[in-house]
Amino acid sequence: MPQAPVVIGVDSSTQSTKALLADAETGRPLAVGRAPHRVDGSAGARESDPELWWRALGEAVAAGLKEAGVAASAVTGIAVAGQQHGLVVLDRAGRPLRPALLWNDTRSAPQAAALTEALGGPAAWTARTGSVPVAAVTAAKWRWLYENEPAHASAAAGVRLPHDFLTERLAGTAATDPGDASGTGWYATATGCYDPVLLELLGLDDRLLPEVAATGATRVGSLTASAAEALGLPAGIAVAAGTGDNMAAAVGLGLGGAGLLDHPVLSLGTSGTVFAATRTRPASPALSGFAATDGTFLPLACTLNCTLAVDRVAALLGLGRDDAEPGGEAVLLPYLDGERTPDLPTAAGLLTGLRHTTTGPQLLGAAYEGAAFTALRALDDLLSVCGLDAAGAATRPLRLIGGGARGRTWIETVRRLSGRPLIVPRATELVALGAAALAAAAVSGADPVATAAAWGTGEGAALEPVARDTAAWERIASVLDRAAPVLR
Repeated sequence: MPQAPVVIGVDSSTQSTKALLADAETGRPLAVGRAPHRVDGSAGARESDPELWWRALGEAVAAGLKEAGVAASAVTGIAVAGQQHGLVVLDRAGRPLRPALLWNDTRSAPQAAALTEALGGPAAWTARTGSVPVAAVTAAKWRWLYENEPAHASAAAGVRLPHDFLTERLAGTAATDPGDASGTGWYATATGCYDPVLLELLGLDDRLLPEVAATGATRVGSLTASAAEALGLPAGIAVAAGTGDNMAAAVGLGLGGAGLLDHPVLSLGTSGTVFAATRTRPASPALSGFAATDGTFLPLACTLNCTLAVDRVAALLGLGRDDAEPGGEAVLLPYLDGERTPDLPTAAGLLTGLRHTTTGPQLLGAAYEGAAFTALRALDDLLSVCGLDAAGAATRPLRLIGGGARGRTWIETVRRLSGRPLIVPRATELVALGAAALAAAAVSGADPVATAAAWGTGEGAALEPVARDTAAWERIASVLDRAAPVLR
């Protein structure tokens, strides 16, 4: 009996690669292969060797095929969703010249500030790209490289994002998509192309950059013979342009022009991310005004400190993740890696409000509250800037995704601080599922958001709202507002 066609969606994140094998017709996950990454660096530096990403991709695909028990010949397409903003510089043979600078490398904060001023301020940047440079943005990382490692910058024969690098290894084609490109700081969301004024400002030749495909589901090539041998897959299968991890998660949720518009999402992972797919092109210094991968927009705000920071506090206290209690008078801002939203790149964690009666579980609860508050206030700003509250988004359920969405304490903390109804999708690998929908659409020519919506990957448990803990909200807001000048 012939095997049903299978597609592979790849989630190449900061910490690991996941390769999800899915039934191309129904979206039913068959298996997820995993392989870890290594992140190096201290004092603000965060780097990874892109060759290890490629090796991890091969390991994850092999593990997925073995777990699924399907023949490699059944695979018809593959797409990669990757961590955003990372800077990969290549030599003429397509090999990395140095480790990639990752999104959470904060050494480029001075370059981000200088770039903002050089163009004429935040408004000038948002008018062109939809976003203001911060340390995370690729443009700031390129300037850091240009200034601190000029030999590597001058030797670069290619400049890529993490997902671009892997897609090029698969198809032999230098390609990206509007979604991930919109996070570079040199792509104009207003015109849908690289901005020559910004490239000149950055000292970056556009010949070093990949072509921008129409969507993340565009077939940009076929799996090369060498890539097929490395991955154990058939040569010639469809390779989609792919996209950034946040854009793929939106596809996996069925958010976009052919699905849900203006529905808010909170992703609880290493970073905390809030976004909504909309037809409104945002232009606010408070937001990352990204493009979605399907032609809509994906206004987004990202915090650096979320689950990893809270887990670190739990480890320091010797407590389990769910040993937390509401923080009481204690306020803990767990900005252990600086912070991106609000823009406090050199900040450290801040603890205040201790009493003799304060307990360890309350301190852990305060860390949850500080992280959740930071993300939820960013969501309030996003909805306000995009005019989505007036459109009714304030009463729409907040979709909660990411690793934290599987944690009881995270869910209850978000419910209590937001006062919103929640939907927790049953699917646990939305980034990889979104990438799988891109792969399926590259094979079929269908719309990827419509494909994911038909698969039902964004469906899940609905939780009714609880009374908002305004006392905790106001207490944390007061501390952050008063401390921000010191944290800078």
